[in-house]
Amino acid sequence: MKPISPSSLNRRQLFGATAAAAGAAAVAGTTAGAASAETSLPRGNYRIDLHAHFLPPEYRAALISHGYFTIGGYPTPQWSPESAIDFMDRWGIQAQALSVSDPGVSFLRGREARDMARYCNTYAANLFKRDGRRFGAFAVLPMPDIAASVVEATYALDTLRLDGVILLSAYDGVYLGDPRFEPLMAALNARRAYVFVHPASIPDDVKPNLPLPDFLYEFTFDTTRAATYMMTTGVRNRYPNIRFQLAHAGGTLPFLSKRIGVASETPLGNAAIPKVSLLGARQLISSYYYDTALSASEAAMRSVLAVSDRSHIVFGSDWPFSALTFTGSGDPAPDLSEVFTADQRVEVERTNPLRQLPRLADAVR
Repeated sequence: MKPISPSSLNRRQLFGATAAAAGAAAVAGTTAGAASAETSLPRGNYRIDLHAHFLPPEYRAALISHGYFTIGGYPTPQWSPESAIDFMDRWGIQAQALSVSDPGVSFLRGREARDMARYCNTYAANLFKRDGRRFGAFAVLPMPDIAASVVEATYALDTLRLDGVILLSAYDGVYLGDPRFEPLMAALNARRAYVFVHPASIPDDVKPNLPLPDFLYEFTFDTTRAATYMMTTGVRNRYPNIRFQLAHAGGTLPFLSKRIGVASETPLGNAAIPKVSLLGARQLISSYYYDTALSASEAAMRSVLAVSDRSHIVFGSDWPFSALTFTGSGDPAPDLSEVFTADQRVEVERTNPLRQLPRLADAVR
């Protein structure tokens, strides 16, 4: 993937001018009483953040040296364990499951990529061994080297005991679901791995020439591409033990669920469209996990609830890439109270994440 050139757009203005378009669904047990739900939320740090990033020193230095001054159009942020804990303490978060964001280590190749992945994963393991009540981690892999990635995933999950794996939606234009990834999917399935799917930046030469950063809209489309392709190529059927978390409320997957279902529900004749097998698209879409990062709005959450269950929604902050949206302290996702009661918010923000990550659950209790 090519480095993205720095954008002159103000990210806060972009967020303020953008609204998620999603169909509203009638959801049993929700509440419109935001104020009353808000006052009933627990005090202190109770949230578990499953969409939070880290940039260990050598990793960030390598990014900068290779021209990655922005990630998805956002200036490459600084990060430290101390700043992460400060953020968590200000926003009622007990622990973060850390992950390396786009571009992972795919801007490197060969031994450099393998060494950088091992460095990041070992850094994370040492971090939560030292401060286990505040940190977990998802392993970054030296993709697109499949053989090396199987080795690293095995080491990270079996030896370092990281909480899962992060995969980008695509590597060098090859999307999750492609047959080339089968050995890795088999290894992850054998370990019943939790896999966080994060969007990747689209190279400038293969996307529309619009003066907008990828994080604003392209990221959501790329998540949708990967999730759809994994269904239509049968990856979700062949590897049912993998639990996939989709970033940013699944991108546009909930909104497009009916259209995507055409591949399995409608006779398509000789059309060159893969067909979902064994399980229908509706059941597969409902089995994904959806995080709230940059998507904690009534429109986005009701759209997810229209295609899945509340137990499949997990809290995410996207920090430090969302730093400009968090000033001061308090409730990091107040609009969730437009959809969920206080008890339901605790499920989304704590119970559901811990249910998926047993090692972290043991550490924080």
